[in-house]
Amino acid sequence: MWLFILGGLMACTGKPVSSSCPVELNPPRAAVKYKDPFSANCSSTSNQTEAMGWESSNGGVALTEHVTSLSLNINSVTDWKLEPKCFINFEDGDQCLSHLTVVVYKMPDSVSMSEPSVLIEGKNYSMQCDIKNVAPAKYLSVHWRKGNRIIHTETFDDDTSATPVNKSSVVNVMAHGDDDGTPIRCEVRLGFWPNAPSLPPIESKSHQVTVLYSPTFFNPANEEVELKAGTKVELNCTARGNPMPAYSWTLPHDIQRRMKNQSTNQSILTPSFELPGTYTCTVSNSQGTKTKRFTVTEPARNRTTFAALLGGFTALGVVLLIAGLFLVTPEGTFSTSRGYLRGKPASSGPV
Repeated sequence: MWLFILGGLMACTGKPVSSSCPVELNPPRAAVKYKDPFSANCSSTSNQTEAMGWESSNGGVALTEHVTSLSLNINSVTDWKLEPKCFINFEDGDQCLSHLTVVVYKMPDSVSMSEPSVLIEGKNYSMQCDIKNVAPAKYLSVHWRKGNRIIHTETFDDDTSATPVNKSSVVNVMAHGDDDGTPIRCEVRLGFWPNAPSLPPIESKSHQVTVLYSPTFFNPANEEVELKAGTKVELNCTARGNPMPAYSWTLPHDIQRRMKNQSTNQSILTPSFELPGTYTCTVSNSQGTKTKRFTVTEPARNRTTFAALLGGFTALGVVLLIAGLFLVTPEGTFSTSRGYLRGKPASSGPV
């Protein structure tokens, strides 16, 4: 009460009250938790100081003469709009005031988010984060995290309420297959100004997202596979999806007939009969169907080797043909004396 009387008496003197004051406040501004103790110091830099005091709605310090430094000590801050002022009376009768900015805050009682339903890839969904009993809301920020990545941030700068309020943050997300099994949560922070004391964030319970999506091949491109001697053919059609996809294969006719009693509901096919042709893999679940083709080919022949072999066989054939003309007798027998008639003696000259 005496502070208000003191202020009235000062006003009656007719002396101006200056808002520019030769004082240093420590701290220059402050953030204090509701019902916590608080202290600050005011120091005059003028050698004409006659008396100093603190005016405050939550405690105060009476006018004190012959000091150049004065502390304000509050056992428990219970005023949400705490605006302490340090004032100085000068020897010439003037007075000045210096306002100390103090933010009185309260951490939320709870932070919770709605549990997401089962999502379907490609569709948009809304999720809500509820913050209970927090102050002041203008310093509140809500960060939505998917895994370790922030996907949305919301602030409430236009909220001027100093007392605790309830706030909600809504984020809109499009479901994607890559999000299946990813944790999502909201994180709440109170941040006042750069270099202000850092307060620990409060997080909601984390929820794993379930997304239904059509099958996706780990290697989606069609493949060409070459048959190699001594190497087993392996056709990898592995895909992911939710629900778990089922597999079926369409094989070249000869293999399809031979494997008719064998199951083809498998992601990797190793046919027991390796034949060239087109092998088609189909994967499907409740969200869609995808196909992939494997073209199995025989190895290309070495044309140089083939030409050499062909030339060799041709040359051998020519040699055999010539030999036959000169060495085979009319009776079909082989003789190196084909020029002599069989059974007739050779003619001789006169004795």
